Amino acid sequence: MEEMIDIYDSNRNFTGKTIPREGAFLAGGEYMLYVLAIVQDAQGRYLITQRSQDKHWAPGAWEVTGGGVLAGETSAEAVVREVREEVGLDVSAQPLEPFFSYENVDLERGDNYIVDMYRFQLDIDKNDVVLQASEAVDCAFATWDDICALANQDKFLHFSRLETALS
Repeated sequence: MEEMIDIYDSNRNFTGKTIPREGAFLAGGEYMLYVLAIVQDAQGRYLITQRSQDKHWAPGAWEVTGGGVLAGETSAEAVVREVREEVGLDVSAQPLEPFFSYENVDLERGDNYIVDMYRFQLDIDKNDVVLQASEAVDCAFATWDDICALANQDKFLHFSRLETALS
């Protein structure tokens, strides 16, 4: 089934335009929405996942859970869906307000997006995580120093944005 996305302006107003996500090329002033979920265990470690090797972008890299907001979906609905799909956890009873947002504009690639970051503190361990095989091949609970070490090896996605959000 083809994933459809809604297109927004820079003020996050829906433009009335919905397009297929695959091959989307957004013009200036057009944005899609993404969500990232910062999931921490009771010890404050971060749940990170390693992307599957068959991903067309950044195979094998480590990241936090997240993905695109689908057509008709709110940012909050998307983060609940993405966390459930990718790592098998239910965050629907958690506060669903983004703690940080940022905008990316890449007119050359038509890759313009707004990202909402959410933070969840859960009493979980690795046994509670159920990975979606098409998305991730491994997971870990990492300290901030662990994440920095991966970033220094160029193996962690969105690190500078995550660092800004958490500082």
